[in-house]
Amino acid sequence: MQYENLLFEVKDGVGYITINRPKALNALNGATLDELGTVTAELGGRRDVKAVIITGSGEKAFVAGADIAQMRDQSPAEARQFSRKAQTVFSAIEHLPQVVIAAVNGFALGGGCELAMACDLRVASEKAKFGQPEVNLGILPSFGGTQRLPRIVGRGVAKQLIFTAEPIDAAEAYRIGLANKVAPADTLMAECEAMAKKIMSKGMFGVSLAKAAVNDGMNMDTESAFKYEADLFALCFATDDQKEGMTAFLEKRAAVFHDFF
Repeated sequence: MQYENLLFEVKDGVGYITINRPKALNALNGATLDELGTVTAELGGRRDVKAVIITGSGEKAFVAGADIAQMRDQSPAEARQFSRKAQTVFSAIEHLPQVVIAAVNGFALGGGCELAMACDLRVASEKAKFGQPEVNLGILPSFGGTQRLPRIVGRGVAKQLIFTAEPIDAAEAYRIGLANKVAPADTLMAECEAMAKKIMSKGMFGVSLAKAAVNDGMNMDTESAFKYEADLFALCFATDDQKEGMTAFLEKRAAVFHDFF
């Protein structure tokens, strides 16, 4: 399928999504969110894709935010619909069976920061900037930022970032746990690909269930989450990968995994 606002390709088991509106610093408008939702739905059913990398086109921005020109004259009902559209798409990304890595190559502000937070892992270029500047516009983060940010960095730090609207650089993002790794700009994609390949060498069925256990368990009480974890653990024992992984360990050889979601 051809996209107007995205680039999408699959190579060596990795799906690459590039937000491609460089003149608008890759700002998210309704059409871009629709396309992102479409490609996410496709990825959810593709067994040949075991990891996903999301980035932005150009050298300045990952995603500089939502499209202010589109939002400015929205009615309250239209604004709510726009918010819910983005939340739905980002939740679909968050719950993909594949591991999703954000290659944050520049500005990740507002909706861009929220998109990065919907990914499992965030690798930031040394040039990257993160922030939730919405209160500068008289609004608040509405693509999931008020919920994901405190879950990642803690309530107090999240409130500071949202209330002050101050951007932070890649080093600070790493310090507070918003970025998993910082890389030189010219090796950013290679770092993301290396991380993806390392994950893809593991038992991907187990990785996918571990992702579900973390994501879903965060919304449960502790005892329910423990039971959910045990159920997913038990499910692994119905797979060839569990037998291969444990046999390979006992035989002191590298495992050869085949199962996926």
